[in-house]
Amino acid sequence: MASFAFNVSKGKHAYYADLPAASDAFVVIPIEASGVEADSILVDYTSVAAILAGSTNEQTTMGRKTITSVGILIDYANDRVSIDTADIVWSSASGSAVSDLLVAYDPDTTGGTDSDLVPLSWHDFSVIPDGSTITATVNDLIRCV
Repeated sequence: MASFAFNVSKGKHAYYADLPAASDAFVVIPIEASGVEADSILVDYTSVAAILAGSTNEQTTMGRKTITSVGILIDYANDRVSIDTADIVWSSASGSAVSDLLVAYDPDTTGGTDSDLVPLSWHDFSVIPDGSTITATVNDLIRCV
């Protein structure tokens, strides 16, 4: 599977990355390697709840990561915006094999549900948790062109 931006959030990435609400954040969700739907289907979902209602499953043992600090770089030379963050780390990671990472915008970390989470981007990330630390090295978490 390739990395892609969800149709529902195209053009809104820089706005979401500014984390405009009082209790908002990005959420990184590991996805199990088995049962993942095709990119052509996933790209049209409008919430994390809709994504997880199909055959695509969250790898819950590793757990979700919340990101509350992101950098926004306007690259005038290449006509794009890059959104970056620190590397994402899971300590003592275990559970099922992971094939992808889903990045979503949570407008209210104090009480939202998966239906409120806006899917932003999907990233290839193949790893088999074995109890060691797993790091997702981030170079442009999201790039808008």
